[in-house]
Amino acid sequence: MSGRTVAEFLAYWEAEGLAYAKRGDYDWMASLLPGQRVLEIGCGPGFGTEALLRRGVSVLSLDSLDECLAATAARATAGAWSPLKGDVSALDAGQRSAIEAFAPDSVVCWLMGAPAEVTGAGVADGGQAVVAYREKVHRQVAELAASLPGVRCLHIVDRTALPWQAKDIGRDTLVAYHLGKTLRD
Repeated sequence: MSGRTVAEFLAYWEAEGLAYAKRGDYDWMASLLPGQRVLEIGCGPGFGTEALLRRGVSVLSLDSLDECLAATAARATAGAWSPLKGDVSALDAGQRSAIEAFAPDSVVCWLMGAPAEVTGAGVADGGQAVVAYREKVHRQVAELAASLPGVRCLHIVDRTALPWQAKDIGRDTLVAYHLGKTLRD
């Protein structure tokens, strides 16, 4: 579990995100995106945002946690970055209007996570609350992307606990899952 409280979650993701950044994972993910206007769902501490800005794209980051937007602001010092506080599952008319005015051509949701107080995760649930939370958010991100006329790319990247030798099976299973459930309809 990546932290019960927002502070614990951010501490975990500062360390985890830094490891991904040092390995070049965020830069690699950013290099895969077409387009120039990226709607980022869940900016966390801002490592993904920073990689996108280094690539020269404009980024609108939607996050429900003020602490994540503040951490991202500290990293998003070069480039065209705009924060938007909100929850992808409960966008109000003003938030939706801001997203539409931004006119994204790509939507990303990378390495998504949330504190246990948001996901409902507990030590005894065997990770089921986190799985349900991720499924729900991935579906909402896909629905939002599909509703925006200029979006040509939806890019969801998530972690897995699969052993290395099972990564291909895991990837194929995840792709089939998203095609059959998340992106259905």
